[in-house]
Amino acid sequence: MNILKKIGGPTNLKPGQRFERKFAIIPTNLDLAYAFLRQLCRPDREYPVDRVTSLYFDTRDLDQYQKSESGEFRKNKVRIRWYGSDMKKGATEIPFYLEIKQREGFASSKLRRKFLVPISFIKPVQEGILNKTTITQTLASLGYFPEKPLRPVIVISYRRYRFSEIQTGVRVSFDRDIRASIVATDLGRQSGGIRLENGVIEVKGPSIDLPITLRRLRFLDIDWSRFSKYGNCLDAYFSQSGDIY
Repeated sequence: MNILKKIGGPTNLKPGQRFERKFAIIPTNLDLAYAFLRQLCRPDREYPVDRVTSLYFDTRDLDQYQKSESGEFRKNKVRIRWYGSDMKKGATEIPFYLEIKQREGFASSKLRRKFLVPISFIKPVQEGILNKTTITQTLASLGYFPEKPLRPVIVISYRRYRFSEIQTGVRVSFDRDIRASIVATDLGRQSGGIRLENGVIEVKGPSIDLPITLRRLRFLDIDWSRFSKYGNCLDAYFSQSGDIY
């Protein structure tokens, strides 16, 4: 079944793109999904498990969130990402990655720049971690020129398990324990942190077709979805659904 043809998405990749398929996992199936991936995939040799944290940027009107909610074909996300495995005790510098992720249907591409930031120079998340000039100039160097000013909105972190499918080597990740906190103080209702009970499997590769082994994901009673951690966490915040802690 070619879902992309049904929604008008591309079936051929442009340079730098990859197909990204997501499968939302309900809470009662999280352990089963992990066991399934352990049987059919190899854990990543370098980073089999990590804590991933991202600070997401958006306009004051939350344009990117609105595009995600409406299911627009083309959308972008700007974020600063860092990894638990890089947070070495006693380090004087911390690596951060400024990323622009561009998506067309199920095809996506990602550009990023790495910054080694002295601990004393790191700005609070409410101020964007990096200074505004650095963010603006870096996005321009990556060919991205937002029409409206961007500001930090939400921090999202999750536990990521990385795999490669045994037969094809296609990259697979399994994300769970998704937590978030709002940093844009003007969004209205304030609360503690947000926790999503579900998880997500992401399959990233050059083909729209899943490897044969991974087609058995259907036994979890799931199908491709547009699951967005950014969108779902903001949904939980605005609707007061999910877990608030």
